[in-house]
Amino acid sequence: MSRRNGVGYLAAFAVIGITVVPLLFVILGGFRTTAQINRASAGLPGPWVWDNYLEVLGSPYFWRLLGNSALIAVIATTLAVGFGSMAAFALSRYAFRGREAFYTLFTLGLLFPLGVATLPLYLWLRQLGLLENPLGVALPEAAFSLPITIVILRPFMNAIPVELEDAALLDGTAKLGFFWRILLPLSRPALATVSVLAFVSSWNFFLLPLLVFNDSTNFTLPLGVAMFQSEHSQDTAKILAFTALSMIPALTFFVLAERRMVGGLTGSVKG
Repeated sequence: MSRRNGVGYLAAFAVIGITVVPLLFVILGGFRTTAQINRASAGLPGPWVWDNYLEVLGSPYFWRLLGNSALIAVIATTLAVGFGSMAAFALSRYAFRGREAFYTLFTLGLLFPLGVATLPLYLWLRQLGLLENPLGVALPEAAFSLPITIVILRPFMNAIPVELEDAALLDGTAKLGFFWRILLPLSRPALATVSVLAFVSSWNFFLLPLLVFNDSTNFTLPLGVAMFQSEHSQDTAKILAFTALSMIPALTFFVLAERRMVGGLTGSVKG
């Protein structure tokens, strides 16, 4: 084994240790009792306790939080990918004055922290009557996902040969028809990539839902986990079970779309 391969394996094991081990601790901790965790925090379940997961799954509160998170994530992802793909199409296939300035503006959006916009965003949402409304969370989340969506989609769309567009125009297809019928289907790997990033990002958002929602019936899963932890601070095992179940949808979505995501990022870098 060469030295380079050895460094690569060492880096892989380090990543696994940093990411997978904490996940296993949370998941396996949900199959234990709090007394078992207090005796040996890093031990394996013995015996396996299913009551924590069954109690969480049987709670209407958990499913309401799940539904709220799913609704907001779907809306935010649809808006981010829809408007991002149209903006990327214009920035990649049209030549107009200020095009690169617009693209640079979107790129700078990657550096804009959400915390800076907290107060003006709250005032704006209150004026629009979007507090205690899923759109009050989904719209800002979509806006914050637009920069990375455009940065990934633009080079991917730009790499599609101009000859293909010229042939479509000669066949009578308009620019908009080329976008819907040819460009978007060819951009599926990149679209899958930005969809995963927007969905997972929306699912994990904590500050925006905290800013918009005061009614616990509107809470998303991240807020619900924090609230559940404060209400059951003495029951560590149940908190771990609740946390593990709240991670499963985003992790599942990410794993299922992993190959398409890698292909989209590769195409975007080549473009």
